[in-house]
Amino acid sequence: MAFRYTATVSRRSGVPIERLTEPSRLVLWLAANDLDPGREATPTDLDRALHLREAIYRAGAAVARSLTPTEEDVRTINEAAAAGRPVPAWESGQDRWRLTGPDHLTDALAVIAHDAIRALGGAPARVKTCEGPDCAGLFLDTSRGGSRRWCSMNTCGNKAKKSRMR
Repeated sequence: MAFRYTATVSRRSGVPIERLTEPSRLVLWLAANDLDPGREATPTDLDRALHLREAIYRAGAAVARSLTPTEEDVRTINEAAAAGRPVPAWESGQDRWRLTGPDHLTDALAVIAHDAIRALGGAPARVKTCEGPDCAGLFLDTSRGGSRRWCSMNTCGNKAKKSRMR
C-alpha cells in the first residue's frame, strides 16, 4: 500500500504528474484503498499526507540503492505510524484496518506508514525502483529470482519491451 501511495506521483524521472492535487483527491484515494477517513480533508491534511508520501518515496529510493534513508525521513514515517490508532481486523475472510482513533485521516496515514515500515525494514533487498525511462516508481520485488525490473508489466514493462522490438 505504501508504494501504491507513492505512485500518486507518476513519471518521477520525467515531468512528474501529481494526482493528489486537492484535499478531496486525497480522500478519494484513501477511500478507494479501504481507508475512508470519514470526513473531508483540509489543505493542512493534504500537506501532511504529501509530506509523508515524499518521505516514504525518498526512504524507499535510498533503500533500493542500498543506502541509508535520512533521519528526517525515518522520523516522519515513524511519527506518522505512531500518531494513529488503526487496529488490524479480520473481516469477511480478509485482513483490513479498522480506523479507531478520534481522527480517521490520521489513522489512515498511520496505516500507510506501518506498511512502509514493513516493506522497507522487512525485505530491503526486495525494494526496487522501476527501470521505466520516466517512472522511477517503487515496488517490492516478489518474483522468485528477485529479477523484476518494472513497477508493472502492463505499463512500464510493456513500454520497454515494445521499445526494444522497434
